[in-house]
Amino acid sequence: MKRGAAFGAVALAAFSLTPGTAFAQATSDASEGPRTRIVGGTPAEQGEFPFMVRLSMGCGGALYAQDIVLTAAHCVDGSGPNTDIGVTGGVVDLDDPAAQKATSTEVLQAPGYDGTGKDWALIKLDKPIDQPTLKIADTDAYDNGEFDIAGWGADREGGSQQQKLLKAKVPFIDDATCKAAGGSYSGLVDAEEICAGVEAGGVDSCQGDSGGPMFRKDDAGEFVQVGIVSWGEGCARAGKPGVYTQVSHFAQDIKSAADQLGS
Repeated sequence: MKRGAAFGAVALAAFSLTPGTAFAQATSDASEGPRTRIVGGTPAEQGEFPFMVRLSMGCGGALYAQDIVLTAAHCVDGSGPNTDIGVTGGVVDLDDPAAQKATSTEVLQAPGYDGTGKDWALIKLDKPIDQPTLKIADTDAYDNGEFDIAGWGADREGGSQQQKLLKAKVPFIDDATCKAAGGSYSGLVDAEEICAGVEAGGVDSCQGDSGGPMFRKDDAGEFVQVGIVSWGEGCARAGKPGVYTQVSHFAQDIKSAADQLGS
């Protein structure tokens, strides 16, 4: 049910046509698999979301620091030294020759991650990507309203991952309404996950968008990350919202982990 490309099964380049989704865990079933691209989105402008990065295994992420990426735990394979993940940033078109490239040196997956909740991880890079970073929400004050999502994932359920970044807006959905969607949603981890989506469907993150940020403007008019694309049933189905890691709940853990990677 996770929305990233299957780790270990498909090692994707920065741009790949291999299908995936972001509402769900890595699986061959496109209706319940890692999510690839934004459904119902529009093209993002160059420089509009400069903190966005693409990971070579087919997930997204955001620059927590210029040399640290915040992504989903299900996109990586545990913690420790890792030089296998390629990172592309600074562009909306993954084929743009101006793209900045870096490689992982270490991964820190959320302690205790077992596939339910705690879906966050940090990736340390061998060199900085010279782009603005995305601050994380450290209170739940911004865990409401309308959110922005962006990614290179599939633009339809079962579709192909994209070369160019897409963006969309999705409204907050409260936990009770999200759980009422039934199925996997009944197991929503209230304190650790946040839901967003259009009730009628048609707009959503999808396979390959896993690990990418859900964000909004704060009171100062600056973007703040409130979620991480995690899972969902299918892509953009009516009554089946996207589920995101609730960043504010893990803010202190993420900051401590980043300090550990930076030391």
